[in-house]
Amino acid sequence: MSVELSAEQRAVFEYIESTRDHVFITGRAGTGKSTLLNHLSWNTEKQVVICAPTGVAALNVGGQTIHSLFRLPIGLIADAELRQGPDTRKLLNTIDTLVIDEVSMVNADLLDAMDRSLRKARGRQFEPFGGVQVVMFGDPYQLPPVPGDGDERAYFTDHYRSMWFFDAKVWLEAQLHIIELATVHRQRDDAFAAMLTAVRHGRVTADVAQQLNEAGARPAPDDAITLATRNDTVSRINKAALERLPGKLKTAKADVNGDFGGRNYPADEALELKPGAHVMFLRNDPDQRWVNGTLGIVRSIRDTVWVSVDGEDFEVQPSVWEKFKYSYDPDKKELKKDTVGEFQQFPLRLAWAVTIHKSQGSTYDRAVVDLGNRVFSAGQTYVALSRLTSLDGLYLTRPLRPADIIVDVDVRRFMSESPRVVATQLEAPKPAADSTDPADPADA
Repeated sequence: MSVELSAEQRAVFEYIESTRDHVFITGRAGTGKSTLLNHLSWNTEKQVVICAPTGVAALNVGGQTIHSLFRLPIGLIADAELRQGPDTRKLLNTIDTLVIDEVSMVNADLLDAMDRSLRKARGRQFEPFGGVQVVMFGDPYQLPPVPGDGDERAYFTDHYRSMWFFDAKVWLEAQLHIIELATVHRQRDDAFAAMLTAVRHGRVTADVAQQLNEAGARPAPDDAITLATRNDTVSRINKAALERLPGKLKTAKADVNGDFGGRNYPADEALELKPGAHVMFLRNDPDQRWVNGTLGIVRSIRDTVWVSVDGEDFEVQPSVWEKFKYSYDPDKKELKKDTVGEFQQFPLRLAWAVTIHKSQGSTYDRAVVDLGNRVFSAGQTYVALSRLTSLDGLYLTRPLRPADIIVDVDVRRFMSESPRVVATQLEAPKPAADSTDPADPADA
């Protein structure tokens, strides 16, 4: 699979390929982290396994969930004994590089359990991650780990500096090289990109707030998607808009086969549509007619669905999402990636509104940002605003308030104190820790 890389993405790829360094690849929204990961998965010469903390995230990168890959129990693991069968040990012994996507959602306890599991399986108790190279992708300014119940939170308070992955105990023994992608591909307006940087770091001045609020105070056009903080808000908007449309409601039921597990599907199990429905694509099109996050309007529904995108009608066929599982092939002495389950459905979701969380990774020319009564998660406002390509496309249901700009104090500490290198400065593979500039590259 061919993916066009920028010069800085190419430099990072070559760095990963030519070193055994543990690397955290980060960057502002729209800097191409997903593009780089996709290229790595298809073009690496190493034995690579890709995993992610959630089922949907794993599906999006063609990987396996962390818990499934390592056979780890759900919830707090602490110092519990890790049980490993022979198949798991063989698999973990074959890995050269472990890639973790959306690592900001991985808590410190889980990362330490992955470290212990690799050491145990590979019989290298005194080597971090059992000698496996770990490459992590994510932006801690966007997606935090999900806190558990009161007992779990108390455990983290007693045993860790924070629950974030970067405070896992394994980093007391291993060096983490941090590389920041600096070139933003989503926004072409430098002034708007600077405003987003201010929101990302919690440094919003009165002038920046005024510009955002003045731009967002205009009436929104009918075709603007709403990004909301709450699922019930999104469901209410989509249901009401669908009911207002004339015509007969049609339902497409998903075909689920094999070991797909749970109900955390990548698309609606029962997709309800009418002509005129606003929808969002959930997959990239192999023919590049649309990408994940493209918005359109349903024109007609037959055995297939016809969707208009920017005035051009396309026939949309059902897509198949495959659930993968890694295994070890003793004959070839290499990793295999087997398909263990399939989910088939039209790659569409109603999209008069979507949660800010599910808008992650999408790009919109215009959107209504509905922050409700309050923002309840660090980075939520930044994620919503950074989906937009320009300030002209921003519409707000209410003015931004200082309380809407939340930056996690541990993220601020980690990103300000940790030495790292900007990807554009990667002339040749070398440890990112050689950088002695503690300033945040995003501020440069």
